Amino acid sequence: MVSNLLAADVEAALEAAFDGDDDELLVVDPAAETIVSLVETAVGWDDLPKLSMLPDERTLKDVLDDFVVASRAADLVADGDLDIRVLDGEVDNALFVSPSRVVALVTAGEGVAALSTDDAEFVEEVYETQRAAFDDAEAYALRTPAIARVRETLESEIGEEARSDFDAVLDATERDDGVDLDEVTVSLLVAAKNDVLLYDISKWGEDVGIASKATFSRTKTRLEDQGIIDTEKVPIDVGRPRLRLKLGDDRLRDIDAAELAAEAAEMLAATPA
Repeated sequence: MVSNLLAADVEAALEAAFDGDDDELLVVDPAAETIVSLVETAVGWDDLPKLSMLPDERTLKDVLDDFVVASRAADLVADGDLDIRVLDGEVDNALFVSPSRVVALVTAGEGVAALSTDDAEFVEEVYETQRAAFDDAEAYALRTPAIARVRETLESEIGEEARSDFDAVLDATERDDGVDLDEVTVSLLVAAKNDVLLYDISKWGEDVGIASKATFSRTKTRLEDQGIIDTEKVPIDVGRPRLRLKLGDDRLRDIDAAELAAEAAEMLAATPA
């Protein structure tokens, strides 16, 4: 078997692994950063091969705690581009395996290198072994909704401006390490910016699979206690008045969604839980 240095970082290795004529790419025991890079690269890749991912379950769960990554992965799953199952046992190195090539990711300290071979006999043996392991593995149930469905339903049920603000706040959480907001907080901030009823945003959030109405209510109370959002009662014909969400602090008003995310995150960090 002859190996060669294919790439010196995860992103380049992924792009090289995708850059072939194979219809499938099997990814075995990827590290957390590899899973993130895999999802981000795959989302923007044209003519994507079918991805079969076999990660360690604990590593996968840690990565999917990030709503943006999880919802993008759910998009790939919904489109039939990604199948996720759980690794049973240990593997010496993370592997990218296709019918024509094997790529091994090797870590050294903080560095990563990708070694590849296209030796036909070796590749066939590895592919058949890992393909069988994947087929026997337990399927992973991804509970996060696909981001495409989140955006579509938010626009149709809440409004186009709310959808635009939602995207802007999510982008801010990706760009800025200081903006650490969970998906329920993001939804409530966007709702408050657009004067949406708590009932409407929590019903949407529960229906789309972001969180339960009870979680939305608890988060609303926390944000209200910290002065980030406010509410006003809106009478209805029958039953208790509903609550309209408002931004609760002057610093949060009349700014764009990205600035809103940064200001809210700063206020949350400064306020004891």
